[in-house]
Amino acid sequence: MDVEKLFGTAVNEIERMLNSKTVVGDPITIEENTLIPLVSVGFGFGVGGGEGADPKKCSGTGGGTGGGGGIKPVALIVINKDGVRIESIKGGTASVLEKVAEIAGKAVAEKSTSKKTD
Repeated sequence: MDVEKLFGTAVNEIERMLNSKTVVGDPITIEENTLIPLVSVGFGFGVGGGEGADPKKCSGTGGGTGGGGGIKPVALIVINKDGVRIESIKGGTASVLEKVAEIAGKAVAEKSTSKKTD
């Protein structure tokens, strides 16, 4: 079993999966706010192989790879007429939706307030 080949394949697959879009999401526009999600990416993997011979039985070889990973939202970049700011997210995906809803609510409130004063 070629452990180096297995290892190389695993590393190449991880490199393929990790790119700038895995940590910086696609922009979302709500009213006059542009929201850009930022995520933390983590992964782990292992590779192993071996061979053995038993005079009473037979010889053999074996190998394998395994891995896992995950992503976790950590912040939103908010861009609007007031500038650029980073809103931290604590607690995962539900918090992302709450943060987006909060920013969208503020945008709608600001828009309705500005219409009343015009």
